[in-house]
Amino acid sequence: MQKVTIYHNPVCGKSRGALEILKERGVEHEVIEYLKTPPDRATLERFLDMLPGEPAELVRKDKRFKELGLNAADYVTREQVVDILLKHPELMERPVVVRDGRAVIARPSERVLELLD
Repeated sequence: MQKVTIYHNPVCGKSRGALEILKERGVEHEVIEYLKTPPDRATLERFLDMLPGEPAELVRKDKRFKELGLNAADYVTREQVVDILLKHPELMERPVVVRDGRAVIARPSERVLELLD
């Protein structure tokens, strides 16, 4: 099995849950704390290539999004999503888990199991 990479935020319960599932199953994994090491443009583009769904799903529309005065309608295209996440990596939906050219946003945490089949 190819190693799994988890883009992790340790304060997020869903992110901790996905990491725990990987550990419980003995899955070799790399942890990247994306707030300490934000993904670059190429990495964000790769996420969007691998993730099912619309690009906007990678952006958290949470309290921080509102504090910044952002409008969800302005962040729907690939380019808009990449640009906002480069400027504000804390808005990336988490955790993003990658394995063998596939990725999921593990919300709920059990979605990580989709990559382990």
